[in-house]
Amino acid sequence: MNRRTLLVISGAAVAAVCKKGRAEMTSSGVQAGLMTAKSKFGARETADRLASAVAAGGMTVFARIDHAAGARQAGLELAPSELLIFGNAKGGTALMQANPVVGIDLPLKALVWRDGSGTVWLTYNDPHWIARRHGLDTAVAARVDSMAAALAALARDATGS
Repeated sequence: MNRRTLLVISGAAVAAVCKKGRAEMTSSGVQAGLMTAKSKFGARETADRLASAVAAGGMTVFARIDHAAGARQAGLELAPSELLIFGNAKGGTALMQANPVVGIDLPLKALVWRDGSGTVWLTYNDPHWIARRHGLDTAVAARVDSMAAALAALARDATGS
């Protein structure tokens, strides 16, 4: 499957969920394990600010997936929704050494999305939740704390909060 096909499929899936109203979340409606910050900026600017903050922090942006563009290619409508996949081997390798299956949640991901009222949000997985999900022990607790602090700082930089 090529990247274009993947974008169309993922965008269409997100659009289908949004048409049913399930993606019209507020910060109080987000599932456990997710951290959400309200942005002072539009979706594109928030995503660009996040990508810049990630790079400035010495991490790599591996992919930017524009779900709305994928939905458009499938003939569907979707409010702005962009997923950034990013990380750095120094940050995640210790977690994967403790439990290789944690690789399903790495590299890190953050979703910039706009709700039905026009508010832009940035949502990402809480590293502490990832650690609990995979039964990681205290040997990697300092690394998890560091990842959580870094993600919170990235979210503040991206959203202006």
